[in-house]
Amino acid sequence: MVTKQQLTSLPEDADLRRADSLAREIFSDVANKWAFLIIEALGERTLRFSELRDEVEGVSHKMLTQNLRMLERNGLVDRKVHPTVPPRVEYTLTEPGRALRTTVDAICGWTSQYLGHIEDARGRFDS
Repeated sequence: MVTKQQLTSLPEDADLRRADSLAREIFSDVANKWAFLIIEALGERTLRFSELRDEVEGVSHKMLTQNLRMLERNGLVDRKVHPTVPPRVEYTLTEPGRALRTTVDAICGWTSQYLGHIEDARGRFDS
């Protein structure tokens, strides 16, 4: 557990409590369902855009493009363009992306473990 003392000793850019911190911006970028699902789909593999779109059911072309660009900008995904006609583009997780994947995997595991509990709670709340 992080204490208040540890939080106050963080550099301003690393403090998630600050609205203007880089850490909060990065957190906001990667903490969305499409980013999580893209990271999970890439796993240890390299995939083309169309393969990723097939893996992440329900994602639109636009949302997949936006999220891949954001993940690449943040250094979590590597984009490789092969000089063919038409160009072949492949996406792979970088080392920081693979490290984040362990957290994404843990969240996926948590979701599976507590799915029944959450469904029961929603049923009680909604009735």
